[in-house]
Amino acid sequence: MSDTGKTTVADSKAQDSIEQELYQKRKKIYPREVHGLFASLRLLGVAVLLGLFYILPWINYDGHQAVLFDLPARKFYIFGMVFWPQDFIYLTLLLVIAALSLFFFTALAGRLWCGFACPQTVWTELFMWIEHRIEGNRNQQMKLDKLPFKKKFPKKFLKHFLWLALSLYTGFTFVGYFTPIRELAASIPTFDFGPWELFWIFFYGFATYGNAGWMREQVCLYMCPYARFQSAMFDQDTMIISYDPARGEPRGPRKKNADPKELGLGDCVDCTLCVQVCPTGIDIRDGLQYQCIGCAACIDACDDVMEKMGYPKGLIRYTTENRLAGKETHILRPRIIVYGLILLAITLGTLYAIANKPILEMDVIRDRNSLFRETGMGNVENVYTIKIINKDIKPHEFELSAEGLPGIKLNMPERRLYAEPGSVVEVPVSIEVDPDKLEQRTSPVYFKLQATDDPELETVEEARFLGPVPGR
Repeated sequence: MSDTGKTTVADSKAQDSIEQELYQKRKKIYPREVHGLFASLRLLGVAVLLGLFYILPWINYDGHQAVLFDLPARKFYIFGMVFWPQDFIYLTLLLVIAALSLFFFTALAGRLWCGFACPQTVWTELFMWIEHRIEGNRNQQMKLDKLPFKKKFPKKFLKHFLWLALSLYTGFTFVGYFTPIRELAASIPTFDFGPWELFWIFFYGFATYGNAGWMREQVCLYMCPYARFQSAMFDQDTMIISYDPARGEPRGPRKKNADPKELGLGDCVDCTLCVQVCPTGIDIRDGLQYQCIGCAACIDACDDVMEKMGYPKGLIRYTTENRLAGKETHILRPRIIVYGLILLAITLGTLYAIANKPILEMDVIRDRNSLFRETGMGNVENVYTIKIINKDIKPHEFELSAEGLPGIKLNMPERRLYAEPGSVVEVPVSIEVDPDKLEQRTSPVYFKLQATDDPELETVEEARFLGPVPGR
């Protein structure tokens, strides 16, 4: 074979080696159950978040489902509040608050969202709990997977059956936020679902089953963009989960009563429990890694070992890179203060705006095609379009009036206007004024809209009236 051929074969083998590294087959992770402070906090978060998700649709408030996003009727019920498409600005503000919260808490203490509140983490915790109850602990699961198919089939079948049942109920609950869940439940015996309802029940159920049951850490490592850009929000003073190499190295096994200094060892006994409990399968002792979701399971596992060995806790702990390096740490720094103040201001502003959300709005749009015109009676006339937005949950009849100039006359097709809940009504109107009554080129006028069935429901909007220059 020629040298060229040899080179080609060598290059091909090198390329195959690179591809194997880049596209290595997934190795199943068997996370060990862990108990401790952070595990308890995580389970509390799971219980609260899942409890809210599964229970809220069944709660009624003021004659309707407490939380319901009724898309066909364009009504979003959130307990005592009703939001319409015209209130889209509040959704925008909530998204801004969510983004700022992510920036703030990430800069302060790393991936708190991922470790304790992300839906992927929450449902994975629930699925793993079912798995542990059926298949046993980490070692028992590993042994079970090595058994022939017939021997492991009963437990595998039961696990996947429960996973699928929970996933479909999750999809059913999700759709219950958009279709009244009691009506949805009444359709179960006859399977009389609408096509879109059926699609989203199975789609969301399949996504839950696949993400929380099968893909798990793959979602966090490869599908979630947050894992990739989180480093841009970290700095040397960010509280992150870290291993203390100055205290732990050199690592190695030893007896409980042995003096590590005499053995030339650090506090790490190299038990690898921090790796066994990690849901993404990383070794925190290798330093900060983007795969770490900040669940703090390794802290609980390590603290338990340190306690049994009689060593101080905190070999793995929440700390900063500056503190690990022996430098001064500043938790309250300009980035945190700015994020916090902006987040607080927008949150308070949004809450105030929602609490004082008007249920009646009126926009006055002046006809820009002509400044003014003269009527057959010699009056000056301006033309406007009145846009009425009824954000109440019931219809109203309104009366429109105008004031602000002497002898003002309002012309409109009908004096009384009717608006359905959530509707937008546009009405062309005109105002006539005697030119002798005008004292300036432009004058303010005020349109007043008042509900005839509820006099307290009213709004006033200012507009401008244009006329000829006085004296001409």
